[in-house]
Amino acid sequence: MMRRLFEALSGALLVFALVPGATAEQVVEHRLENGLTVLVQQDSRAPVVTHQVWYRVGSMDEHSGITGISHMLEHMMFKGSEQYPPGEFSRIVSRLGGRENAFTGRDYTGYFQVLGNEHWEKVMAMEAERMHALQLTEEEFRPERRVVIEERRLRTEDRPNSLLHEQFMATAFFNHPYGHPIIGWMTDIDAYTLDDLQAWYDSWYAPNNAVVVVVGDVDPDAVIAAAERHFGDIPARELPARKPRIETPQRGERRVTLQAPAELPYLLMGWKTPVLKTLDDPADAYALIVAAGVLDSGDASRFARGLVRGREIASSTSARYSAFSRLDSLFTVAAVPAGGTDIDALEAALLAEIERLKEEPIEDSELQRVQARVIASEIFQKDSIRAQAFELGMLQTVGLGWQVAEEYVDRIRAVTAEDVQRVAREYLVPERRTVGVLDPLPIGGEA
Repeated sequence: MMRRLFEALSGALLVFALVPGATAEQVVEHRLENGLTVLVQQDSRAPVVTHQVWYRVGSMDEHSGITGISHMLEHMMFKGSEQYPPGEFSRIVSRLGGRENAFTGRDYTGYFQVLGNEHWEKVMAMEAERMHALQLTEEEFRPERRVVIEERRLRTEDRPNSLLHEQFMATAFFNHPYGHPIIGWMTDIDAYTLDDLQAWYDSWYAPNNAVVVVVGDVDPDAVIAAAERHFGDIPARELPARKPRIETPQRGERRVTLQAPAELPYLLMGWKTPVLKTLDDPADAYALIVAAGVLDSGDASRFARGLVRGREIASSTSARYSAFSRLDSLFTVAAVPAGGTDIDALEAALLAEIERLKEEPIEDSELQRVQARVIASEIFQKDSIRAQAFELGMLQTVGLGWQVAEEYVDRIRAVTAEDVQRVAREYLVPERRTVGVLDPLPIGGEA
């Protein structure tokens, strides 16, 4: 029913999209003398606030031997500081009726809470304290490392599709930091020491390497004043120099096959593509976003119509591209074959749709439908204060600036059929392609 409602409203959505959820006047930016950036977005639709702290460090900053250390430190940030013993941070948030979590990505590490509007300053004070006064101990580190080891087993090694994705990324990127997993290689996790964690914390967790984002029912002036009180006395640190991490030019298709116990085969293909941070002209990035939408953006998309329902050779498909990272990334397509479909035939069908993007200009009606869906996805996330804050923090942390969110709707609407055809011809070519195939072994049998 929601899908039919969307189709009925798609034209209206394009009009609604002209009024983004967060305008430049609504987002307040402030920079403390120690380098901390504070972003505040007032949204008084409910008496709720999300408080987030983003650090400009993630798996891309790691080197061989300590892969996953950013994620390990994320876990340890809940294990005690000078003022709060292990677990007390989480207990306080719970007593205040809030929710909390943390995340590690390739480009950043973040911590957030969602709670009533009368409690946001308490969590700000606690975040400020653990920014500079974390206490790392062997007693907390050793069992938490076992937790991370088990997390890797459950989320990667026991999931064949995830395991293929990990090997696929390592094949696509030889000397580019996106080639190693965010959670780290198991041998590296096993070898972590407390000194490794302390060095990582001391290097990167500093106000001049952080962004604080507060969105919800708040007074921006009060938030900035509180940030000055709680973070202002934390000294800036000299950050490690980031050396260029440029991938070796690819000179032909790369392939990897994973044999693992699984119910179904899985096909994953990716093409190296630039992102907003690495492009001189941002138009290419937005055209690639629309190209992914043409292939896979609901039941009316080409993959769904042609491969899932039409020829019935795929049971599921996807096409993804994100323009918002610190380094070049991948435009990916993936599919699970329908029963009886050969994996080679499925690969040929996916590649045929890619070639169709290059050879046939998109009809205006299809382009407008895809643009409406892409824009609607952006507009609908404004209903969530956490999603609003995540967008602001992510854009600021990767170095694009939160203002890019203000351009998104107009940039997507400006993409033409010729733009999509052009970027497909330039970037979705064999010499940029990596292919990963899951070749299933019997479940319960010997590998």
